[in-house]
Amino acid sequence: MKRVFSGIQPTGNLHIGNYIGAMRQFIELQQEMDCVYCVVDMHSITLPQDPQELKKSTLDVAALYLSVGLDPKKSIIFVQSTVPAHAELSWILTCNSHTGELFRMTQFKDKNKGDESAPAGLLTYPLLMAADILLYDTDIVPVGNDQKQHIELTRDIAQRINHRFPKAFVVPDYRGMKIGARIMALDDPTSKMSKSAQNPLSRITLLDEPTRSKAIMKATTDSEGTVRFDTEEKPGISNLLTIYSVFSGQEIKAIEHQYEGLGYGAFKKDLVDVVIEGVAPIRQRFDEIRHSQELIRILEDGTRRADAIAQKTLKRVKDVFGLGV
Repeated sequence: MKRVFSGIQPTGNLHIGNYIGAMRQFIELQQEMDCVYCVVDMHSITLPQDPQELKKSTLDVAALYLSVGLDPKKSIIFVQSTVPAHAELSWILTCNSHTGELFRMTQFKDKNKGDESAPAGLLTYPLLMAADILLYDTDIVPVGNDQKQHIELTRDIAQRINHRFPKAFVVPDYRGMKIGARIMALDDPTSKMSKSAQNPLSRITLLDEPTRSKAIMKATTDSEGTVRFDTEEKPGISNLLTIYSVFSGQEIKAIEHQYEGLGYGAFKKDLVDVVIEGVAPIRQRFDEIRHSQELIRILEDGTRRADAIAQKTLKRVKDVFGLGV
């Protein structure tokens, strides 16, 4: 079977953009492929974090993995920092990459905001991401569209090393979703929905129930008043239609027809109910498992299984580079 790898950072509250853009794919892929899913906590410390909050958030994300439908019997689920090979391979990749390609990364430009000095980890974290992927001989990486540039960098580095040392790495492919791969912010439908956005009403979180209704009802739309899908002229309503379609299972055309002549108020009110109903089973499962020993046992087993794969890959790579004795 083909190998799948992906991961999510444990910073900020996960929202429906994370769920629609990535986590739903995780569930689909585990039915037919060999899947490895990670809570990438080491990526979080590129910026200062409260240690206790980071530990809590790491377990929150791990519990959400299980709550949305990941099955530890079908997928390996673990925390990145519990497998040391991630950091070791990251250094090897750092020595085989170029500063120019790192400075060109869009997310570095966005987070650095033109500062002359930035944490070195902010610049090099794409190499840790590449290590995460290459360490498991990954064939497919299911992530949101905003991460596609990182997968391209990973492929470039793997091919560069393979040119020198044939078959050192499996070169991975990116897998996105056709519908809903990029859920936009509710307050600014020209920007991606983000965990770190200052406005809490810009997103619909999976765990924080009180803000959901208000966020949807206050979502930016337009003055036309017609519920129809048009990403160019009506980005706000188009974003809400995508969310409605994903959680209801209805085609967008059917939703447009359903709200013909009714305006945005009725549409938004029903969308609140659709989202709440869709998220309820996730929250229920999260409450059941979050503070259980079952969660800890699953992560410990995941670490053992992930480490076995990682050590095999790392030994192969170290051998070709002449590292070790």
